[in-house]
Amino acid sequence: MGVRPSPPVHPWSTVTTPPLVDTTVSHSARVWNYWLGGKDHYPVDREAGEQIAAVLPEIVDIALATRSFLMRVVTHLVRSEGVDQFLDIGTGLPTANNTHEVAQAANPAARVVYVDNDPLVLAHARALLSGAPEGATDYVHADLRDPAAILAEAARTLDLGRPVAVTLFGVLPFVGEDTEARAILDHLMGALPPGSFLAIVHSTSAVTGEAMVEAVRRWNEAGSAVYHLRTPERLTALFDGLELVEPGVVSCPLWRPEPAQVGWAREMDEYCGLARKP
Repeated sequence: MGVRPSPPVHPWSTVTTPPLVDTTVSHSARVWNYWLGGKDHYPVDREAGEQIAAVLPEIVDIALATRSFLMRVVTHLVRSEGVDQFLDIGTGLPTANNTHEVAQAANPAARVVYVDNDPLVLAHARALLSGAPEGATDYVHADLRDPAAILAEAARTLDLGRPVAVTLFGVLPFVGEDTEARAILDHLMGALPPGSFLAIVHSTSAVTGEAMVEAVRRWNEAGSAVYHLRTPERLTALFDGLELVEPGVVSCPLWRPEPAQVGWAREMDEYCGLARKP
């Protein structure tokens, strides 16, 4: 095994003046941060979050269940699959148990590259970049719709010749067309070697029905980016060509819950899946 290069120092690592942030329009990352109990949000985000929670009261539980899935799937990938490289696209704002914290708790040498296009996330890049000294944590300011740019920047920190786990938690709903979503996923996974993984979290309306549909309508009225629901079947189809890991595409709380979680694990309208590139 060759010696890995030291993590690069990018211009955003030394940003001292945060970029301009529009505080008049709610943003998905900030609303999600509000639901997770974070502190990086504005009145417009809290108002949007409360309007959505009014028709879908379990939205906070959904946000927490998504974070719990992140912890379980990253830990599984490190401990059971031997993965030590992660490409986290659609990072959002840092809260607790971020990807690099979970991965490096299991393997201090793990390397994580975060990707987001939100200027507020860029302003918080320093918080994301503080990881275990044995590993590396980096941030790429890019859009999911430009996978070539993401891979080019990620290659500065990750060895794309070895397996990488790509995680897309709550970001694919912003790509409404399945053909475009598949093209993005094919580009990302096509550039990675066998043994790489793809983990997705995506909203559906399979459980709460019209309550989720109305919540998304309110989200789209308040936000700056349109959010789309997919059925579990459409989500499953996005994994075509990969080998789904048991239990397949399921509601987040039902994906390999910890023993203490089994009793209260229930279906929610946030589905997830993990698949391996053969």
